[in-house]
Amino acid sequence: MTTESLTYSELGDRLGSSPEAARSLARRLRLLRKPGNDGKVRVIVDLAEIHYKPVPARSPDGRQADNSALNARIEQLQAELARLEVEKNCLEASVAGHRADFERERDRCDKLMAETLVLTKVAMSARENAARLEGEMSARRGRRWWGRLVAPRSANAQRPAQTSVTASPLPARI
Repeated sequence: MTTESLTYSELGDRLGSSPEAARSLARRLRLLRKPGNDGKVRVIVDLAEIHYKPVPARSPDGRQADNSALNARIEQLQAELARLEVEKNCLEASVAGHRADFERERDRCDKLMAETLVLTKVAMSARENAARLEGEMSARRGRRWWGRLVAPRSANAQRPAQTSVTASPLPARI
């Protein structure tokens, strides 16, 4: 196990890569780094333990093949997007129709509720009147026959005016 102290450019030359790739590799493998006397950073490394394979450079033909596949996928996605937008517009129109139906039914429900409240009020008033009249009837039924004659009359009914004997409306008989 022999260790060497190399700069990033020397390590890149030994591995067949750039100094930036050697620096990234040293950072990734957490190799010991020390500043040298010349001001450059030196990496202490055992080259037998490093299994580094540089990525081969891509050829321009490979990129063209990738681009055509990507362009085909982009066109496919754009067609799907257009189809989805048409579907979205149809759904929005349907939603607008349902919203109008909902609003109309809500207005109808509000009117029915107001009418129900008015009819409930009328029904309660009728029940109160029926209960009052039933109470009066039962009170009248409970009296004796002479009590009905003597009972005070309601304030609305007035007694006929008393006439004197001298001013009788009947014609006198001779």
